[in-house]
Amino acid sequence: MKNARPLLAILISIAVGAVAVMVAAQWVARQASIATTKVVVAARDLEVGTRLRADMLQLVDWPAGASLKDPFSAPEKIYERVINTQVLRGEPIVAAKLAPPGEKGGLSAVLAQGNRAITVKVNEIVGVAGFALPGNYVDVMVNTPDDANRPVSKIVLERILVLAVAQEVATGETKPRVVNAVTLEVTPSQAEQIDLARSIGSLSLVLRSQSDKASIATTGARKNDLLKQGPVAVEKRLEDPNAGAAPKPVAKSGTSTVRRAAAAPAPETVEVIRGLKRSTE
Repeated sequence: MKNARPLLAILISIAVGAVAVMVAAQWVARQASIATTKVVVAARDLEVGTRLRADMLQLVDWPAGASLKDPFSAPEKIYERVINTQVLRGEPIVAAKLAPPGEKGGLSAVLAQGNRAITVKVNEIVGVAGFALPGNYVDVMVNTPDDANRPVSKIVLERILVLAVAQEVATGETKPRVVNAVTLEVTPSQAEQIDLARSIGSLSLVLRSQSDKASIATTGARKNDLLKQGPVAVEKRLEDPNAGAAPKPVAKSGTSTVRRAAAAPAPETVEVIRGLKRSTE
């Protein structure tokens, strides 16, 4: 009996080990049987407007369950095509990230179908102190005289995409860069508005949130809007102390109306102290 217990423990251990080996073998077999497909990915980080070459691409196994929309299975199919968005190393190359066949690269490959690119001259102030970077959205504001020849500042275009700053179409930096020109993606009608605006006044860019898609209608800001609560309003109150006061009370008697006379204002007095004497004048 004493030798039976160790023998039984050994048999149980062998059985448990055999079951574990079987389970592990089945798991490995399932993993090996997972379907994969060949997908073309970027061999290194690629910037916007890059023309694809053989050394920029590689073919990898991609899980069939993680489906991609319009991937490529052979690198030679997309040689000399131009990418219209930044692609990181190991990222699959799909049709949506490629410009139409025949594009020569550069800024024109980035433009959406039907859109145009227009460059606006900026300085440190107009260019939002260099924070307007490629991929950001801005509003375009113009300062110009109105029909009454009074200066007005008005946002004329909203949520305009910044395509490039200076001559750079893409940048991985987030720190501000002061440049002398910003290129915007616009529709043809928006391009006409910008060209007219900069010919009749001065342009400014207003940086907005990437996620802010709401459109807000404004009437513009004029000089009176800035000064309506300023010194002019104070002077009017000094000239007419009763301005803005409540109307005088009215008493009704029978069918006639009698307006009560307002109480005369109390005379102003000044307290004067001479030495130890105090007097009112």
